[in-house]
Amino acid sequence: MTIKYPNQTVKLLLERASCRSFQNKKIPAVVMSYILNAGVHAATGGNLQPYSIIRITKLTNRKKIAKLAGQGFIADAPVSLLFCIDWHRLKRWAKLETAPFAATSAFRHFWISFQDTMITAQSICTAADSFGLGSVYIGTVMEFFPMLKRMFRLPNGVMPVVLLCLGYPKSKLVSRNKLGIDTVVHNEKYIELSDKKLLGAFNQKYPGMKIEINRERLKMIEKVCKDIGGDKFAQKCLARIKKQGYISWSQRYFGLHYVANEMPKQNEKLLKLFEQFGFEWFKKYQIPKSK
Repeated sequence: MTIKYPNQTVKLLLERASCRSFQNKKIPAVVMSYILNAGVHAATGGNLQPYSIIRITKLTNRKKIAKLAGQGFIADAPVSLLFCIDWHRLKRWAKLETAPFAATSAFRHFWISFQDTMITAQSICTAADSFGLGSVYIGTVMEFFPMLKRMFRLPNGVMPVVLLCLGYPKSKLVSRNKLGIDTVVHNEKYIELSDKKLLGAFNQKYPGMKIEINRERLKMIEKVCKDIGGDKFAQKCLARIKKQGYISWSQRYFGLHYVANEMPKQNEKLLKLFEQFGFEWFKKYQIPKSK
């Protein structure tokens, strides 16, 4: 059935899908210029634009990132864009103008700059879609931040956030199911859905998504559940899996994929990485002594 949309923009947004298979075809320079300009004209707090974009087109760099991320298709995308928070440029501007600066020590500034960076990335993503390109976000760049810092010579105050791969799709993209507005939009105040409605919404999003039970998966889920909720919770989870005859998509997400007992362990490591990149918003701020 052909869907009629009120305009092309709405069509692009409602039919967007991630692309992980790209044609061996360059993106024309004029097209990239429009796409990048769409990004730098995105909304930004105080019009400060605290971000930078590293454009990656060299095959050697694309291959390096593909290997680091463990996702070969990254090398096939003719252009990848690494979006970074960038307070280094603004710090230099403040120094040249003899203005006070402490943005890398303030969580408020970090929070807004993170928002600005992602808003810019999504504006570029939509612009790319409008030219018939495909795109996919790579959030796992956080697993190799130090390597990116060295590869692209990022100065202190410049922190990678996300990578966006761009190129012409090899085949027609198909959108995935999403939770609907009845589930994610709340009028005036937060509304708790009933258990039945909430489960129904997720079952509609992930219809028939079941993972086959095997010994290795059960062992892993048991370990994760024990670490998170103790022996009693682990036995409850295993009993449910046995009763339903499969591992549900939720159990797969948080027990096998984004494992709940490992994710929080990375907090301290990531905070140390932020410090290595020149950010200290998580520390108690002390006014520097006069020089």
